[in-house]
Amino acid sequence: MKSIFIDCNDQLDAVFARVYRPDDPPIVVNTRPVEASALPRLIDGYDVCLDDHSYMPTEMVAQCTSLKHIVFLGTGASSYMDVPALSARGVTVHTIKGYGDRAVAEHAIALMFACARGLTRMDLAVRAGAWGPLEGVQLHGKTLGVIGLGGIGCEVARIARGIGMEVVAWNRTPRPEAGVPLVDLDALLAQADVISLHLALNDETRGIIDATRLARMKRGVILANTARGALIEEAALIEALRSGQIGHAGLDVFHAEPLAPDHPLARMENVTLSSHAAFRTLEASMTLMRRAIDIVRRISGMPAV
Repeated sequence: MKSIFIDCNDQLDAVFARVYRPDDPPIVVNTRPVEASALPRLIDGYDVCLDDHSYMPTEMVAQCTSLKHIVFLGTGASSYMDVPALSARGVTVHTIKGYGDRAVAEHAIALMFACARGLTRMDLAVRAGAWGPLEGVQLHGKTLGVIGLGGIGCEVARIARGIGMEVVAWNRTPRPEAGVPLVDLDALLAQADVISLHLALNDETRGIIDATRLARMKRGVILANTARGALIEEAALIEALRSGQIGHAGLDVFHAEPLAPDHPLARMENVTLSSHAAFRTLEASMTLMRRAIDIVRRISGMPAV
């Protein structure tokens, strides 16, 4: 079987070189930018493709007649491709879980601190020659509401408790083993001073934070999202930020990526932005790439190492 990594960037290229072993199956690495319209030409003749975070439109994949497997480097493949539609066409999509729980959790906590202390605003002001200390919010003693208690959500709860926050959580299924007080979603929205999202995106969770639920939050709440942009109704979020219902949002994920420079979220002082980078640490990237290569080994009929 022939394999290609379609959208490797320079950072991942270095990581790939560190974890790739001489007895691994050959994988062609493309480091040039790829447009969706160019996928059929790029993937022509390959059975397996590794996809970092490129969109894979069904009509384009349908033209890749040799393609049988997509190894998506993460958990959220459904944000970038129609998995059931591809499956119906005989293309299996593989995802990778648990490789960066700690990395994402640390990033979520970092966004909370940045929001609470106005770090982005002060950084930009100081660089521009303005000296205006901002009064921030102390997280110690505040209530954190964790929405989604998978591996990342549990790690966020652990770190938050370590800095003295009270933690409550909501999960779609019971998770008593997580050791976090579980409340219903409306109760969490009403209690929390800080809310962090850690849900997978699917038909049940898409738009779960809508205008009604934003209105149920404490006025001035800090909202962090390192999960998926489409969990939140974007227009409702923008309005809540403008009105002050949401005091500050820390966002690593968006409905459309990359975020356009003229997007309203990019122009608001009470929004702290990062570029879908929560999982980007060397440790997490090495684990991710090694697991991706192991999937290619398995597809190729080779034993895991």
